[in-house]
Amino acid sequence: MLLSLAPIALLVVLLSASVALFGSDASYGPNQVALIIASAATMLVGWRRGLTWQRLQEGMVDAITVSIMPMMILLSVGALIGSWIISGTVPGMIYYGVQLLDPDLFYAASAVICALASLSLGSSWTVAGTLGIGLMGIATTYGLSPAVTAGAVISGAYFGDKLSPLSDTTNLAAAAVGVDLFEHIKNMLWTTLPAFVIALIVFSMISSEVATTPENIAQIRTALSEQFAVSLWVLSPLFLMLLLIYLRVPAYPAILLCTLAGTAYAASFQPEVVRALAIAAHPDSPAPLVQGLWMALFSGYQSPAELGELSKLLDKGGLASMLNTLFLIITAMTFGGMLDSTGILRQLLDWVLRGVRRTGDLILATVTGGVITNILAADQFLAITLPGRLFTTAYDERGLSRLSLSRTLEDSATLTSVLVPWNTCGAFMTATLGVATFEYAPYALFNLICPVLAVVFGYLLIAQPQAQVRAVT
Repeated sequence: MLLSLAPIALLVVLLSASVALFGSDASYGPNQVALIIASAATMLVGWRRGLTWQRLQEGMVDAITVSIMPMMILLSVGALIGSWIISGTVPGMIYYGVQLLDPDLFYAASAVICALASLSLGSSWTVAGTLGIGLMGIATTYGLSPAVTAGAVISGAYFGDKLSPLSDTTNLAAAAVGVDLFEHIKNMLWTTLPAFVIALIVFSMISSEVATTPENIAQIRTALSEQFAVSLWVLSPLFLMLLLIYLRVPAYPAILLCTLAGTAYAASFQPEVVRALAIAAHPDSPAPLVQGLWMALFSGYQSPAELGELSKLLDKGGLASMLNTLFLIITAMTFGGMLDSTGILRQLLDWVLRGVRRTGDLILATVTGGVITNILAADQFLAITLPGRLFTTAYDERGLSRLSLSRTLEDSATLTSVLVPWNTCGAFMTATLGVATFEYAPYALFNLICPVLAVVFGYLLIAQPQAQVRAVT
């Protein structure tokens, strides 16, 4: 057991050093280096146990092969984000979403606004760094609690991030256990919607006195309408996505179709925005409309300088934006494949699951694993991939659908990452919103309620689908 724990202990040390040295930038390269070094240490353990390099290589390649299709989906999601921003779809969702801000229900309205924006963008960090900053400034102006406001912003941002097909964590959770992306999202509704409704009820009961519509929100709406031709028509790609999800179209072709729709709408409704994007980078472009659309797909949208802070909300997307996530998936799958081929994974699984007797015990173990990994590894991506790899066999052996595993990983790993001060998510939110992690954590209601619901549902056997048994011929 000590030999088996050695590579994991080394990984924890390296990840801790990575966060200490690079802070919130640890996810953009340093953590991947830690995974590569830990993989090398795992290889040495395999050699010590008499395994050949060929056997270790097969385990590593098999693990990466499983993630090829999800990686293709991630690349297509990058192109989709770029096309939806330049088409006005994302700006339109934000423009109409901020109208929900009710001065008498400031905290609940803030959560809803951030949820809508995050659902369209697939990024909790982006929403917190843009709308979140504006809402924090409004709260300060009217003497409202910064801690409660930060909790509402985080609750909404993570609700949208969790359910968005554009989210890297949502795609990663589905990829880590090998389930369909849209089936994963639909299954998450069981715990996600009740948790968010409960959070909204509590936020609506917290008194807030705001006399008028906040000026910051009005400025955002004005800037969006000046930059883009905002209308209900530009929301059509969103409705197309919802229709394709309802028709159970596989994720990859559905995302490609919606990307094409976004590109067509950009050419039709935002031609000047598209041309400005191309001319800003290549003043002598012979075909700025075509080049601008092309740029949005591979490098994302770049807003003009006059948008100021709003550019942080819009400057994203493109195939290139997903490369770091692909890097993480490959290195994490390499480490997981090494753990599997050396037998370390099986040994640790038996040890961790020794006390599991019921479905509820397994769900509790998964939630605990996600929380512990967030604390030790300080990164939500690793908290998804490592426990995901560790618990897959246990769910298969007990006849539970892997959708239960992917949902529980999101309920725990994705949501509790922001509650750990030294985790990259916690550090980012503290620096961005200006509120200490331990101050906003009690008010990040959605992030606290969802893991509890996951465990309760596990013991009550609510929404625990069984694995589909395939006939073998």
